[in-house]
Amino acid sequence: MYKYFFKRIIDFCIAFVVLSVLALPLVIVTLWLHFANKGAGAFFFQERPGKDGKIFKIVKFKTMTDERDANGILLPDEMRLTKVGKFVRSTSIDEFPQFWNVLVGDMALIGPRPLLPRYLPWYTEEEKHRHDVRPGITGYAQCHGRNAVTWDDKLAMDVWYANHVSLSTDLKIIFKTIKSVLKRESVEVTGVEALDTYRKRKGK
Repeated sequence: MYKYFFKRIIDFCIAFVVLSVLALPLVIVTLWLHFANKGAGAFFFQERPGKDGKIFKIVKFKTMTDERDANGILLPDEMRLTKVGKFVRSTSIDEFPQFWNVLVGDMALIGPRPLLPRYLPWYTEEEKHRHDVRPGITGYAQCHGRNAVTWDDKLAMDVWYANHVSLSTDLKIIFKTIKSVLKRESVEVTGVEALDTYRKRKGK
């Protein structure tokens, strides 16, 4: 009952409250980033697959400029990341616009993190079940595996969550996420290697 009914209602209510209460601070951050990003805008939009693989546009605060070299090629990320952007990332403030995705039903508070559409052909039949639920702002994999996990482990944890959605599990993930944010910890895939590159290298 929770998975198919109450979870969505709770997500909607929390997203509405968060966006309402933090409206002014979020406007301030938006203006701050707009000027820091040198006209590149304050928001970053990107297509991601959601529930049942349906494509939607995820929204985050933009933390980098669009500066390019003499040949018109974007400069490396570390050169485009602003001091403001670094702060916004380290405090996870860049994730807050996703509460809008939760409000409109594209995402949930808790669920597998939405990955890139180009990864879709590289999932195993079992791993495709990560799309049985809405993707989340945070998820089970983000709270396990210490500092780094392999793609295989991360996707396995995503599927585990999709098969074991419950209020108690979501509450545990929320508390662990808050703890990680306060400590400024994050879970990253080992080597920061793209899934398609990883699978090609592994011959999968």
